[in-house]
Amino acid sequence: MADSDLKKDLEYSGYSKASSPDEKNDVAPAYHDSDALSLGPDNSEWHSLDFWTRNGLTPQSFKRRKGPVGNLNATMKPRHLHMIAIGGSIGAGLFVGSGSALSNGGPGALLIAFGIIGIMIFNVVYALGELAVMFPVSGGFYTYSTRFIDPSWGFAMGWNYVFQWAVVLPLELTVAGLTVEYWDSGVSVAVWITVFWFAIIAINIFGTLGYAEEEFWSSLLKLAAIVIFMLIGIVLCAGGGPAGGKYDSYWGAGAFYNPGSFANGFKGVCAVFVTAAFAFSGTELVGLAAAEAQNPAKALPGAIKQVFWRITLFYILALLFVGLLVEHTDERLLGSGLSDSQASPFVIAAKDAGLIGFDSFMNVVILVSVISIGNSGVFGGSRTLTALAEQGYAPKLFAYIDKSGRPLFSTIFILMFSPIAYVGLSASGVTVFAWLLALSGLAALFTWGSICLAHIRFRRAWAYHGHTLDEIPFRALFGVYGSWVGLTLIFLVLVAQFAVALYPLGGDPPSAEAFFQAYLALPVVLLFWAGGFFWKRAGWLRTPQIDVNTNRRVVDWERINGERQRVAAMPVWRRTLHLLF
Repeated sequence: MADSDLKKDLEYSGYSKASSPDEKNDVAPAYHDSDALSLGPDNSEWHSLDFWTRNGLTPQSFKRRKGPVGNLNATMKPRHLHMIAIGGSIGAGLFVGSGSALSNGGPGALLIAFGIIGIMIFNVVYALGELAVMFPVSGGFYTYSTRFIDPSWGFAMGWNYVFQWAVVLPLELTVAGLTVEYWDSGVSVAVWITVFWFAIIAINIFGTLGYAEEEFWSSLLKLAAIVIFMLIGIVLCAGGGPAGGKYDSYWGAGAFYNPGSFANGFKGVCAVFVTAAFAFSGTELVGLAAAEAQNPAKALPGAIKQVFWRITLFYILALLFVGLLVEHTDERLLGSGLSDSQASPFVIAAKDAGLIGFDSFMNVVILVSVISIGNSGVFGGSRTLTALAEQGYAPKLFAYIDKSGRPLFSTIFILMFSPIAYVGLSASGVTVFAWLLALSGLAALFTWGSICLAHIRFRRAWAYHGHTLDEIPFRALFGVYGSWVGLTLIFLVLVAQFAVALYPLGGDPPSAEAFFQAYLALPVVLLFWAGGFFWKRAGWLRTPQIDVNTNRRVVDWERINGERQRVAAMPVWRRTLHLLF
């Protein structure tokens, strides 16, 4: 592949040319000034439109936007990014999938697996934050794989991510329809699937702000529900439940002793990893959303810091109470995986508590959560597909941005996968959906591994080209070592899943079908990589080939250095708070 072709593949539309190290003190958007403009898409045309057209509610709004390719809106506010980071991807994986995980591994395995995946995600998101602040590009992490690893691998990661979300959308619609059945509505699940499908379409008519506002309020509800659950969990463990109920006397950590902390031994721990990975899927969306924020250089670092609290408070502590309140031998946990909200340990604990309406409240939260994840799937899949089209890795049709800032045909493409949800209602639907889950199950792990590897390679190229760490505006908390930890944990999880795929739980003999249902994502990713290689004829980038200057964000270094000096002068307790918040 010629150098000129490689450079063309690494061009990113909608942002100014990079600054060299010698230009870093030029007049530029302020990193810490909330009133400063940030480098990003040009929204002048969008601001000149009337209210109805800006929000996609007129025929005029569907016409092509003028300006550079990939000119998405930059209308997302810091509060949106913060809530997307802390609660955006909390959905069926946590609320429902934790039930099968608890049954397969026990409460001890639940905490170990989610803790390990949490450490991995912590480092992944910080690596993504460093790259996104430095290189604010549409398409996020996929473009970093193209730029810092291998254009063919970037092609594979981009299409892998598109189809990951395209498959998740009908799955979430099916879960939403089945969740309503908790109340014995008497209405066909197909009707509810249609209702929720049109609800997601309606949200996406409003484009970026539609997604951002929906995520803000749904995340607020999810986080509030988890806090309420934990507070009630404390009371129930202390024996404060209704008289005559399961928790009317001191309960404590009894479930950890009887029936025990682990089910199925080490293999049970390995079996929980994929459920944990699915539960954390979507965390990386904050990197995509940053490209459509008003001032990503200021808002993104603060949003990244919230991931720590999300992992510790809203995952680990919530699952601790799940393990305390629900025995892993409870037969109600043996529901239909991610599709049966009645198998949710949150709902089971609420029902056992005997608190009138609490189980229905948790079920409403699950319903909102799965719709939220479906909407996130449309957002993530459409933005990545648009970025693929911009770089020539997908038909140019998908690079179309309308006047209201929507990637119109990319959004329609993802939404067209929704009718697959109706297949789940047929007799063979369970089999079809098992394979769809297999397609998306491990996809997130490859995405996260690529983010860590891209960060490692960026740091190596950054040093090779004579730059220092002081020139990086926002640095990953544990630097390149954190990315190595994240990459190593991802490899170990893939090995653990490989073992479970070969030797399934329950003593079943190995079979090709069981193996590929657990590991289908790997051959699919390799197929995408081969397709990208034969199309672009581009392989692994050597360190001298990696471009660390093009489209690098220009920032006000005087203000950044002043802020760093201000933080360094703080007492230890204030520096700690600044680090965490």
